[in-house]
Amino acid sequence: MAAAGRVLVYGGRGALGFQCVRYFKSRNWWVASIDLAENEDASASVVVGATDSFPEQAEQVTTEVGKLLGEEKVDAILCVAGGWAGGSAKAKSLYKNCDLMWKQSVWTSTISSHLATKHLKEGGLLTLTGAQAALSGTPGMIGYGMAKGAVHQLCQSLAGANSGLPSGSAAIAILPVTLDTPANRKSMPDADFSSWTPLEFIAETFYDWITGKNRPNSGSLIQVITTGGKTELVAAAHL
Repeated sequence: MAAAGRVLVYGGRGALGFQCVRYFKSRNWWVASIDLAENEDASASVVVGATDSFPEQAEQVTTEVGKLLGEEKVDAILCVAGGWAGGSAKAKSLYKNCDLMWKQSVWTSTISSHLATKHLKEGGLLTLTGAQAALSGTPGMIGYGMAKGAVHQLCQSLAGANSGLPSGSAAIAILPVTLDTPANRKSMPDADFSSWTPLEFIAETFYDWITGKNRPNSGSLIQVITTGGKTELVAAAHL
């Protein structure tokens, strides 16, 4: 049976990425995972080489995705890679954590954006992962806030004329507060989980947007706010 659609999941081995791979596979989609390790649930995997050189990593991923897809276009590219690290400007770990946040969020979002210019269908969807916290100052997590703020800026730039994205396509950033992942539950066991967003909700939202249901305008920064187990999508004011 022919695939119902085709999607790239950048960060396909993370908690949200795993959920997206499984969700789209269950709907008979062809799903490729891009991450530092293979996702065996995916239809195909591109394994990212670990390096401190952004051009080197970007070229490797771009080349391998090009070989994988050939002339085939995809309906969506979902960049759900990322991570968290805290620390003020005084922290001993500042430089290390800023470097890590940049690699996890900005490198991946930039590569995903370039892949969209090459492989996304006209009318397709590119999602990036920002953070609600980065809509304002983040003094206790300097590197994280800077990196996510850069992703917000990138999203809005991609929505502009001559950004390089295909005709009719949309770039949308999700801005979660806290995602309900095993790692977050382990690190914050006493938190109010009813204020955390289920991963399934994010995957369902992506599916809706890809298939044209309630898709926000390109460049939108969409806050994902969960209260008492109920999740709402709230557009943030542009930068």
